[in-house]
Amino acid sequence: MSDDARHDDPDGGIDEAAATRPRRTGWRRLLPTWRMVVGSVLLFLLVVVGGLIAGYLLVGIPPANSAAKAQSNVYLYSDGTELARDGDVNRENVPLGHVPKTVQRAVLAAEDRDFYTESAVDPAAMVRAAWNTLTGKGRQSGSTITQQYVKNYYLGQEQTLTRKAKEFFIALKLDREASKDAILEGYLNTSYYGRNAYGIQAAAQAYYGKNVDALTTAEGAYLAALLNAPSAYDITTHPENRPRVVARWNYVLDGMVKQKWLARTERTGAVFPTFTKARTSAGLSGQRGYLVEAVRDYLTDHNVLDENTLRSGGYRITTTIDRKRQNAFVKAVRTRLMDRLSDRRPVDDYVRAGGASIDPATGRVVALYGGVDYAKQYVNGATRHDYQVGSTFKPIVLAAAVHNSSVTQDGSPITPNTVYDGTDKRMTVNHGRPTGFAPGNEDGRSYGPITVTEATDKSVNAVYAQMGIDVGPDTVRRTAVALGIPAGTPSLAASQGAISLGTATPSVLDMAQVYATLAHHGRHLPYTLVDKITKAEDGVELPEREETAAVGRAAADTTTQVLRSVVDGGTGTAAQGAGRPAAGKTGTAEDDKAAWFAGYTPDLATVVAVLGQHPKTAAQEPLYGAAGTARVNGADFPAQIWADYTAAALRGRPVHDFDLQLQDGVEAGASASPSTSDSASPSEAGSPSTGPSDSTAPTATEPTGIGAPTGPTAEPTLPPLPPEQPATAEPTEQMETAGPAYPEEWEPPWAYG
Repeated sequence: MSDDARHDDPDGGIDEAAATRPRRTGWRRLLPTWRMVVGSVLLFLLVVVGGLIAGYLLVGIPPANSAAKAQSNVYLYSDGTELARDGDVNRENVPLGHVPKTVQRAVLAAEDRDFYTESAVDPAAMVRAAWNTLTGKGRQSGSTITQQYVKNYYLGQEQTLTRKAKEFFIALKLDREASKDAILEGYLNTSYYGRNAYGIQAAAQAYYGKNVDALTTAEGAYLAALLNAPSAYDITTHPENRPRVVARWNYVLDGMVKQKWLARTERTGAVFPTFTKARTSAGLSGQRGYLVEAVRDYLTDHNVLDENTLRSGGYRITTTIDRKRQNAFVKAVRTRLMDRLSDRRPVDDYVRAGGASIDPATGRVVALYGGVDYAKQYVNGATRHDYQVGSTFKPIVLAAAVHNSSVTQDGSPITPNTVYDGTDKRMTVNHGRPTGFAPGNEDGRSYGPITVTEATDKSVNAVYAQMGIDVGPDTVRRTAVALGIPAGTPSLAASQGAISLGTATPSVLDMAQVYATLAHHGRHLPYTLVDKITKAEDGVELPEREETAAVGRAAADTTTQVLRSVVDGGTGTAAQGAGRPAAGKTGTAEDDKAAWFAGYTPDLATVVAVLGQHPKTAAQEPLYGAAGTARVNGADFPAQIWADYTAAALRGRPVHDFDLQLQDGVEAGASASPSTSDSASPSEAGSPSTGPSDSTAPTATEPTGIGAPTGPTAEPTLPPLPPEQPATAEPTEQMETAGPAYPEEWEPPWAYG
């Protein structure tokens, strides 16, 4: 044996085994020994196990990403159908219990059939998916439902090794900390289904127009199939993919049978579902934006939810809006007004409209018209507070007079039969002194002696200006607030007779509240726009709405009786088109910048306004010549719209007549006009004389009151006066002057009827 083939042992001897082992020659010298292989495997396993332990310890469960938490608020009509959604993400989270069991299992059959029995990760599937991706068989994830949920909710959609590693470790931890049901619920609510639908509830609405709890097994199987390729598998937009989609749908159902989640007989009878056509999201265009804005304002104004809370999303808000009545309102405005506008008339660009309708018995706002399109005219015509209401305010003055047993300047009670002087620009007086306020009547017409009823029919400013002074401006203001006009409404503090002619600027919705209170026999029930609010399964408390007596029933019903005369033979005859007993009042603001009709039946109170606004400057503009008419007043488009809408809104419902309890001495159907033989002539203050007179000119008498009640005030007691607001566009008060405060040729700019 040669020396180089010998090996010394540690004791200095010869290693015989080594000496007899054959030498490794040639390419064999490059092969690792078994010791090297075992050592390498052990080292690799040590690194892997160490990496797994380190990863598990170092990677925590992060907070959810903002996109996963984002939800829209869902607004519903009163019948539960969807009205609108706000927010950037079309998602509405639902509890797992709201998802039918067969729909849950369809998703499991499509994505992870061993979800409830296996681990949160499937290493073999991950390796297989990676191999298929590398070999060109298509990109595959190999992820379990838990991993997909982690990607959707905690991480993102980027395809990186770092994200995949985080997904792996978070899934392991989540599987230990959360129940399988909680993970499945999260997965269903965060997955994307196409059609901009995130979550299975949004998908059910997007594809079938129904809530998730109403899905059938076949429909659920299609939604489960979509998860594989959401956009490509929407066969309404990609009909060429129908064979692939049907094959995937069959795969899902067959998997359910294999897992014994679906009876074979039911599987055999399953029919591929049909679904709604894909629609581009309309956002808040059309009427939706106005309605959502009004509801949001209602919730924040009543401290139900603040802006930040609403912005967080996830609320399901059932409104009081009746879908059919809302559509009827839109149709009435379109056919009666908007279709008559022309691009050839510049003034037609100024035309805006607003409307509100309230059920008097419940205070529920059943319809609201804000404008032609929220995306084009974003100011809500139903809730804005910047247009004078004109003569639609006059019934408030009458209700205040009757409720407070107010008297004229000579101490006679004010009733519908009281005779006033309707002379154009007649100076009003208080305690025998001229007030400096001498409003003109419409078209400068003088009426002479005229009853309150006829003065209401013809909207005579001279009469109501004096009546407002007789009643007392403060009393009128308190009555307006009690009936439903907000205390802080601009110009509600107008002095003397100006308040009686509608210089205040409550919204259309505010005026609908007033007329609903009159229709409800003087009982004020604050309106509401919301029936119910929920988030997940928790309800949100709504404000209490206490019903109060704004004015006595006799005052409200007597006012109704007079307003019936307006519809029967006064300026509101166009409202007869509703085909039902109705009461109402027209109103036209200064310079024809706004035209109103406010009216009600026993079942519905509705106010319509046509407004003039410059499209660029937003300045109020006259509507002379709009829609091809010489002028726009409340008797025209507003009353016509009111009639069409009311007829449609009450179609098929019983016709009810008014049940009225009138002021003492007032009879239903009493004559509106005085005759020369049996009517009294007015005094200088517009107050009636109890004795006969053969003169049509007013005669001076010593005034005996300023409108204060001569006896005990009827219940209820009116609320305190609102804080004084700066009045706009009203004449300077001149209580101490002996003559008119204005030049004789001056034309007061007050609202005409």
